[in-house]
Amino acid sequence: MSTRTPLAVLVVDDEQRSLETLKRTLEDHFTVFTAISAEEGNAVMERELVQIVLSDQRMPGTSGVAFLRDVRSRWPNTVRLILSGYTEAQDIITGINEAGIWQYLVKPWHPDQLLLTLQSAAELWRLQQENQRLTLELRTSPENLALRVTKLRLKAKAQSGFDKLLRTENSPLNEVCSLAQKIAAHDLSVLITGESGTGKELLARAIHYASERAEQAFVVQNCAAMPDNLLESELFGHKRGAFTGATDSHTGLFQQADGGTLFLDEIGETSAAFQVKLLRALQEGEIRPVGSAQSVAVDVRIIAATNRDLEADVASGRFREDLYYRVASITLHLPGLRERPQDIALIVTDLLKKSPLIGRKFSAEALNLLTNHRWPGNVRELQNEIRRALALGDGPVLGANLLSPRLSHPTRLSDPVPDAADDASGQLKHQLERVEAQLIRAAMLRHKGNKTHVAEELGLTRVGLRMKLDRLGVS
Repeated sequence: MSTRTPLAVLVVDDEQRSLETLKRTLEDHFTVFTAISAEEGNAVMERELVQIVLSDQRMPGTSGVAFLRDVRSRWPNTVRLILSGYTEAQDIITGINEAGIWQYLVKPWHPDQLLLTLQSAAELWRLQQENQRLTLELRTSPENLALRVTKLRLKAKAQSGFDKLLRTENSPLNEVCSLAQKIAAHDLSVLITGESGTGKELLARAIHYASERAEQAFVVQNCAAMPDNLLESELFGHKRGAFTGATDSHTGLFQQADGGTLFLDEIGETSAAFQVKLLRALQEGEIRPVGSAQSVAVDVRIIAATNRDLEADVASGRFREDLYYRVASITLHLPGLRERPQDIALIVTDLLKKSPLIGRKFSAEALNLLTNHRWPGNVRELQNEIRRALALGDGPVLGANLLSPRLSHPTRLSDPVPDAADDASGQLKHQLERVEAQLIRAAMLRHKGNKTHVAEELGLTRVGLRMKLDRLGVS
């Protein structure tokens, strides 16, 4: 297996403890440099080759945006990110337009999620270098470039097929994938429902690459990640001067996905005001960038996803009925991992194969615990559990002692149901858990991820809130 040299990350934060924590989180995967001020950050950039810069926003003497704006002008090839406890829309807009910020991350951060984001940033940097190389190659050999592009498309298609949703012959996921394959070639809008971490984006990619739009772009937007004004600008684009901080025109994702597929994740979290604008775009087949007097025609297939019960939201008036029928020409529901325990061993084996620590395997006891756990976080939680065991283990066999304590007392899914009363009780418990998850998720959005404020509103301790987040799989 070939290994790639780790890229260099510069972390800038005026809090020493935060710097140390960030370095510990990233240093196993990157070469990490730290700086406690923008001035120190510039000094590091001048003497070291840095590919990724992660900066705090509010620092004494300057802001992260101002620092990254300078980085952009002097080292334009770097991938720039902000990590901040503040989410003012103006900061985000200015960062995107003036500093070319790729991601605006919010504190408190989760180690696994931060690491995944930085790994995506590393992949973006490598793709940028490849793009520059191909641009030079185009000047001398367009035929070779065309061949390379074709190979890359075929590789993307091979990595996004229905077989990537790992399942056994008797898995309930087979019926979903079979239906998805049938409708992929038809230009229908698709709504994918399911809990967080069940693979909704993976299924959406498989549908795209099995369709006639496979040669065009597959573009992703998480609708819960931005306030309305930013989401509108991101999807529809904006003209220069449309609002304060709009120093350049921006092409929206609808136009970037023209001819291809636009995947709208967490569409159930959008506001009523934004739903009107989205509905108009889907009905008319055209969008109007913010600040523009001209509409732009777009040809886009919409695949939307949600972990909410949109039919219940339509009934309550929270989600527009006409928009629901626009995005849900056909609905596909992905079962939770606890509903397909027969697939867990297969998924575990595949994840171990992809690990750089070749030859590792779980003991029979550990695999039994993995199979019987309820997995509120679904496949994403399973991936994290395997990473934990690989990090803690030092031998070829990964024992049960390497797994999280919550796996020690699993709820067996295969136990027989004694009577109808127990079945009704189980259904009620499931419904209550879903309502509880929705309430917590809404509170998290209101308080922008501040767990202390969320716990206070819900009458919980921070520890109690964390336990509920883990149990319900709420991120």
